[in-house]
Amino acid sequence: MSKSDPAPSFLRQIAAPFLRDRMMHVLLIAAVVLSLLSPHPLSDYPGWVDWHTITTLAGMLLLTTGIEASGYLEHLGRLIINRLQKERVLALFLVSASALLSTVITNDIALFVVVPLTVGLTGISNLPIGRLVIFEALAVNAGSLLTPIGNPQNILLWQRSHLSFADFTWQMAPLALAIFVLLLVATWCCFSSKAIHAELHDDAASYRVGLLRTCAVLYLAFLIAVELGYPGWGLVGVAIAVLLFCRETIAKVDWCLILIFILMFIDIRLLSQLELLQSQVEAIAHYSRFQLFLSALLGSQIISNVPAAILLVQYSSAYKVIAYGVNAGGFGVAIGSLANIIALRMTPEGKLWLRFHLYSFPFLLLSALIGWLLLA
Repeated sequence: MSKSDPAPSFLRQIAAPFLRDRMMHVLLIAAVVLSLLSPHPLSDYPGWVDWHTITTLAGMLLLTTGIEASGYLEHLGRLIINRLQKERVLALFLVSASALLSTVITNDIALFVVVPLTVGLTGISNLPIGRLVIFEALAVNAGSLLTPIGNPQNILLWQRSHLSFADFTWQMAPLALAIFVLLLVATWCCFSSKAIHAELHDDAASYRVGLLRTCAVLYLAFLIAVELGYPGWGLVGVAIAVLLFCRETIAKVDWCLILIFILMFIDIRLLSQLELLQSQVEAIAHYSRFQLFLSALLGSQIISNVPAAILLVQYSSAYKVIAYGVNAGGFGVAIGSLANIIALRMTPEGKLWLRFHLYSFPFLLLSALIGWLLLA
């Protein structure tokens, strides 16, 4: 094989996340240990995974990564930021943009677009970059809960509930709207009205409108396929189109995330079948609505909201209660949502983790209260 052959570089780019992702390593080790404690034939493991959710997530990752790689969203962001002249207005724009993007391109991809723009403002008029990133993390949690494609737990609950895209969004709208209004009020109060002058460099050659158009069209087609109940065929169609028109996107996808969610399904199933815990988890089937909501809320604080959703849907079909609980549970402890961790890790500013909780815990309490009042 010649040195100019791009195949090794392509494969290295795909393999790199698998080698450095500590969460995946922890989940893999947990699967091995739990398998020893609760032996099951390996042939049983695939049956524990919700493959409709996995295929939907894979298709979303492919297309949202392509949209991010087009660079066009960053281009629009730079143009707008360069025209904003007040710190408070800038904060409101970044928070609103984060929330809006997370409803359509998932919370983590929204952060990959907005946080680098924010960090790029470092040194301009002494802007509170760390606080801006914290509010962007809160914003993607608030925005992503609205739609079935905003975050992984919603994808799972959407597939399990068999609701249409519109019906799922409608049931989440009251909670999403209430939290977003709270977020805007908090943003207004926490940022000053001092003047700023941002000058982010923008290069027209850095974005690709063609890639954006291709991924946007495929995105709509894939959502239609999922809505009709054919996520597998939708993923096949998307994969073929990506191979034909934008194959470089494949290497940029964080495929490790797919393995993480597969391992979550397996680990949660193995954990729930341990003799020590079996009676406790089986009791979930008999929980009241309040107990289920509280379990979703607190479970998210302990094991994160995606594993909490995976556990609860095995024993309860009260999907709206679970959805409200695990989405409100994305606030609070940083581990409550993977989006929180992504945002904090992308920021070079130190001591941000502690400061994050000063803002996140009030949102947890208020979101929990609002969520339960809406459910009651």
